[in-house]
Amino acid sequence: MSDSSLLRPYRHGALDLPNRIAMAPMTRGRADDATGVPNPRTADYYAQRAGAGLIVTEGIYTNILGKGGPGIPGLVDAAQIAGWRTVTDAVHAAGGRIFAQLWHVGRMTHPLILPGGATPLAPSAVRIAGSRIFTDQGMVDHVTPRAMTTAETDATVEDFATEARNAIAAGFDGVEIHGANGYLIQQFLAENTNLRTDRYGGSRGNRLRLAVDIATAVAAAVGAERVGLRVSPGNPENEIAEQDPQGTYRALLDAVDPLGLAYLHVIERGTYPALADLRPRWSSTLIANYNGAVPNSQAAGERALDSGLADVFSFGRHFIANPDLPARFATGAPISEYARELVYGGGAEGYSDYPALQGAS
Repeated sequence: MSDSSLLRPYRHGALDLPNRIAMAPMTRGRADDATGVPNPRTADYYAQRAGAGLIVTEGIYTNILGKGGPGIPGLVDAAQIAGWRTVTDAVHAAGGRIFAQLWHVGRMTHPLILPGGATPLAPSAVRIAGSRIFTDQGMVDHVTPRAMTTAETDATVEDFATEARNAIAAGFDGVEIHGANGYLIQQFLAENTNLRTDRYGGSRGNRLRLAVDIATAVAAAVGAERVGLRVSPGNPENEIAEQDPQGTYRALLDAVDPLGLAYLHVIERGTYPALADLRPRWSSTLIANYNGAVPNSQAAGERALDSGLADVFSFGRHFIANPDLPARFATGAPISEYARELVYGGGAEGYSDYPALQGAS
């Protein structure tokens, strides 16, 4: 058996993890598209991966206007809460811990995805021009989003808090606020997507306001020890251009760290060395993830832990085809490749049918 630092237990605050391997959130697009209720296979999928120290679910929309594509689940009504309860029960029965990722995609959606052909909402009316978006009618051009009113932005804060309460009602151990990858919160943080002149735009402090208000409201709703925040400083995904990621994210941590959240989940991508810069400014658990800067691998995760850059390391795509990933790391077993064409949508194939190692626990 390996003595890898990834396999050592981790305890801090309310986090009590048997290993330091987190399953990163990954969109899989298998919920009922009409209802947003996770299908029965979702419980199998997550329970199979309960050997992770912590599971973070795919993004779950906080408001139907924040739904990012076909088959995206919600957590805003009784049926969705009941659907997720089957998932959390299955994960807990398998000995796992699971957080729900709270998600609003902002401009990263389309009228073909939203009810009644609604126009996507965003901080400002800035369209994504260099890529297309997947809908149930195939790939289409992005539309120009509608700038949210101040009242709609205020309401979004409460949407996150409400979904957090729903997540606890559904049996989740906690929630992760999705502030990364060019979705709504990062759209408010970035200068090129936030052209507002109200209290949510203009100065750096105003651009930080939505992220800080959401973190504060969610912590008040369910307890800070049950709340994580995911960020991707300097990440250009979805046409985000942050002029000064160091200044922005240092200021964000200065505002959020006093809340005493369970963890900060940092995706390092691009030229800004986010982990090295932000680690000394964060007093709680830090989960690291490399997305493009360094390939995610067992060795990369061990280096991040052993160097003190992180306390826990998250893996995404490795968990798709390797439901027993920690056991494979422990035994040196090969890591299986996933079928890229089966990642989004569909049924059990490429989702809950990947086998564990024979005899693996």
